Amino acid sequence: MVQETAVRQPQATREAEIRRHELAAFLRHRREHIAPEQVGLPRGRRRRTPGLRREEVAQLSAVGVTWYTWLEQARDIQVSVQVLDALARTLLLDPSERGHLFRLAGAVDPTPATSCSSVTPALRAVMEQLEPIPACLQNSRYDILAYNRTYGLLLCDLDAVPPEDRNCMVLCYTNEDWRSSIVHLEETQRLMAARFRGSMAGHLAEPAWKMLLKRLRTESQDFQTAWDRHEIIAPRGKRKEFDNAYVGRVSVDHTDMWLSPGEGPRMVTYTPADEQSRQRLEKLHAIARAR
Repeated sequence: MVQETAVRQPQATREAEIRRHELAAFLRHRREHIAPEQVGLPRGRRRRTPGLRREEVAQLSAVGVTWYTWLEQARDIQVSVQVLDALARTLLLDPSERGHLFRLAGAVDPTPATSCSSVTPALRAVMEQLEPIPACLQNSRYDILAYNRTYGLLLCDLDAVPPEDRNCMVLCYTNEDWRSSIVHLEETQRLMAARFRGSMAGHLAEPAWKMLLKRLRTESQDFQTAWDRHEIIAPRGKRKEFDNAYVGRVSVDHTDMWLSPGEGPRMVTYTPADEQSRQRLEKLHAIARAR
């Protein structure tokens, strides 16, 4: 007599299936609770579906209707970070909901964090106390996580830059205001590409890093040229010169203050290198405070 035994799913398989069903339920709930007017669509007289229709979410997110339907049906399909980003924007997710979406999909959010465990109230207070010295907090991918008011006006009006673009690599290669403020732009771009290549060696498989690299190679020929040099440079302090739109040229000494072992989050400071630069940074701080 043959004894029948139950076939058990591996734990990882069961967890993945649970996440897919949670993701499907989350997407349906959010879709049904967004009024068409919130995303610029007319309501119409024949609308029976509460909130948005599946085809509307698919169209606004630039994905196929069938593919999105499968996603809401908890089918076992691969979801790219680009699609998740588009869905988060279409469904008007706040930062907490966006993070939940990416976790359910088993993906890493490629955008800079608007809140980060490294950005504590104490560190924000330190940056404020450093004024008029420009200071910011960056992660190893060069996302700008937080900054004081002087830094916010040093190279461009950083408050006017969308959070997803507040990355030193992106700004240095694609933002004209930021680029025009750097006195030795070509050298700076070459050094930053070399530092980025060195940093990326420990993150080659991470989607957020790969997405940033793809963006830089697509949007900037200057980056592609610098990247193809295959240079590697370790992070180090350096004297820099900026042409500020409000106070003119300032000369500063760049210092990285590491906040954890290894080259992870850090506080970046720009100390004035001479008396004239100190006075101009004080003036810039006063302008920033008055805004």
